[in-house]
Amino acid sequence: MNPALVFAVITAVLIPAHQLADHIVQTDADASHKAEPGWTGWRHLLIHVTTYHLTVAAMLAVTVALLNLPVSALGLTAGLAFSAITHALLDRRWTVRLILHATGSAAFADRQTPVCGMYLADQSLHYACLWVSALLIACL
Repeated sequence: MNPALVFAVITAVLIPAHQLADHIVQTDADASHKAEPGWTGWRHLLIHVTTYHLTVAAMLAVTVALLNLPVSALGLTAGLAFSAITHALLDRRWTVRLILHATGSAAFADRQTPVCGMYLADQSLHYACLWVSALLIACL
C-alpha cells in the first residue's frame, strides 16, 4: 500500500483521537493542574499524557487492524513516542509561551478574548506534532 495513503488514514485517525483524548478523556483536574510546578503538575501531566495516548493507541489499533494497514512496530513506536514527548512538553505551557514570544506573538499569548491565544497556539502546535507522528507511523 502506498505510504501516502497510509499517512492520510493515520492522520484521519489522529485528529479525532486528539479531540477525544484532549477534550473528553482528560479530566478537569488534569487540565487545570498539569502545568503547575513540582510533583503535582508532573503527576497530572503524566496521567493526562498516559490516558491521551491510550486513547490514541486504541483508535490506531482498531483502524490498523480493520483496514489491514501496513504499519510497522517501529513506526507506531516512533510516532507515539514523538507524540507523547511533544504533547508533554507543550502541555507544560512554558514552551507554547516561549514559541509565541519568539515568533512575535507575545500579546496573542496573553489574549483571553475573543479567543484564548495560548489554547489556540497549544492546539495548533499539537496538530503540527501529530503531522510528524503520522509521517513517522506511515514511513518507518
